[in-house]
Amino acid sequence: MHVRSIETRHCDAGWRNYHFVRLVTEDGVVGWSEYDEHQGSIGVTEVVEKLAPAVVGQRVHDTERIYAMLHARARQSMSGVMAMGIGALENALLDAKAKTLGVPCCDLLGGRVRDAIRVYWSHCGTWRIARPDFYPPAITDAAGVRALGQEVRERGFTALKTNIFDHTGERTRGWSPGFGRPHAPDLNVDRQVIRGLVGHLEAFRDGAGPDMDILLDLNYNARPEGYLRILRALSDFDLFWAEIDTEYPEALADVRRASPHAISSCESLIALPAYLPYFRLRAMDVAIIDVPWNGAWQSMKIAATAEAHQVNVAPHNYYGHLATMMSAHVSAAVPNLRIMETDIDRLPWDSEIFTAEPDIRDGYLYLPDTPGWGTEPDEEALKRYPV
Repeated sequence: MHVRSIETRHCDAGWRNYHFVRLVTEDGVVGWSEYDEHQGSIGVTEVVEKLAPAVVGQRVHDTERIYAMLHARARQSMSGVMAMGIGALENALLDAKAKTLGVPCCDLLGGRVRDAIRVYWSHCGTWRIARPDFYPPAITDAAGVRALGQEVRERGFTALKTNIFDHTGERTRGWSPGFGRPHAPDLNVDRQVIRGLVGHLEAFRDGAGPDMDILLDLNYNARPEGYLRILRALSDFDLFWAEIDTEYPEALADVRRASPHAISSCESLIALPAYLPYFRLRAMDVAIIDVPWNGAWQSMKIAATAEAHQVNVAPHNYYGHLATMMSAHVSAAVPNLRIMETDIDRLPWDSEIFTAEPDIRDGYLYLPDTPGWGTEPDEEALKRYPV
């Protein structure tokens, strides 16, 4: 079974676009993957299309051989969009291989450790505050946060993740200087930021109740001193974890040693070697892996290395339904899973452009036995929502 063609497909996703690899074998089997070009990953499409001719004609079963070949071509720049493009091709190969064999992709990853995957409601409140045109109803104050917390509980979820918000003005606003909103390259954390965050989390706790696990994403928004100010201010708050992004494993290790809460990190890392300094320094309690970026097969290697260091893993997943299913298959196969990220607030047309939605009930995602990833883009629907 050899690869006959590889193309990319794209559609509108409101404030960004969805992107897909479509791989066809000589026998007409179609393998799909989803990738992202939002923020720092602009240019993955170019990488996929430039590397595709090297994959055409290869045996679809030879995932590791193809990865090694592509890695060699990208060796001098095996990071960023180069690695993401290779990951997108790897994921499409796995889908085609699983469909050829008539098995779900998790069977290629060692089989299921679990049938049900605990998920948390990611960007909870974040999208309704920042992008209410796409994710109504709008949240404009702490009362809206409290009501959303109640909604999360009533819909059967047991965990949610939110970001930093300032409730002190006339309208609730996000605070993310690490992404330039506001422009504050010093990344200092003042009292007003901490007061706003404490009020935000207390509103969620009031609405969601005492049994809800609350996760906090601090992103790239501070330096170690600022992260510790936040974590110490929240020392009495029951946090599931605080998520921190940083290029400096030594600094993260310092924060983790002084933190009253568990620390998760590494969602922006690509390829196993990038994770090794964080594991060696025991810089985090949970290693986050982006399956679309790294590729599912390579993600399993990262997860195995994490397990050797007694660290659990969690997928980074804020994309479309295909990416969610890709992450779910890895989550089903790794023994050291902590929890899985997924966005519950969705675009109205998400249900149209994918052939199946993830089966999420009572805070768990249930994997189907469908060959491949279990969902794929509907090409006719993609045409209705051009980029």
